[in-house]
Amino acid sequence: MIPHDVPLRIGSLLFDGIDQIDLTGPFEVLSRLPNATHRLYGRSLLPVRDVNGLRLLPDATLTDAPCLDVLHVPGGFGQEALMEDEAVLGWLRDQSAGARRVFSVCTGALLCGAAGLLRGRRATTHWSALHLLPFFGAEPVEARVVADGSWLFAAGVTAGIDGALQLAADLRGIETAQCIQLAIAYAPEPPFNSGLPGTAPPPVLAEARQRVATITRQRENTARRVADRLARGLF
Repeated sequence: MIPHDVPLRIGSLLFDGIDQIDLTGPFEVLSRLPNATHRLYGRSLLPVRDVNGLRLLPDATLTDAPCLDVLHVPGGFGQEALMEDEAVLGWLRDQSAGARRVFSVCTGALLCGAAGLLRGRRATTHWSALHLLPFFGAEPVEARVVADGSWLFAAGVTAGIDGALQLAADLRGIETAQCIQLAIAYAPEPPFNSGLPGTAPPPVLAEARQRVATITRQRENTARRVADRLARGLF
């Protein structure tokens, strides 16, 4: 736990095609931490749209970000366009080197992998991309939240809230995290038990896999290409 009198600078990567819950779920939790600021950083100051069209606005550009205490890397379909974007990947490398904690949500893990930051780490990501983690030297773990030293990984989308609460407890203590959980009334009781491949009815799983088939193929092709680059030490 970090003492409350030590200020925390929290920053989230923002990009076109982000899944907004990967961003806003953790933001709902982390922005409530005492003595902390939470800012969004993009390649430019232009607004972006999430995968479903919601407009989001960065607070500052990547180059204007200070050294962050907590780096938050969301995912979403738009992650694919950044897998070979050296401006973004270099920023992730630089920020993670000095951060107290790095928090990846959903396919944000693939971005961290493309930056060469997952070698030897236990990690998780969205169920549709879990099989891609070994391309980046990571050990895939089928769990909602996975901790590896100063790194924390949350699986698909809503798992970012669970991960953020765990991160809040790590940073400011369990009681603070519990107070935040109560404030946001986070006590999920889903009407269906179909939130994981292992619990979803077979027809539902088949349809879900079909809906992400194209992006999954793209991600695998990119992962192979990036893995070759990393193996040759090229950044």
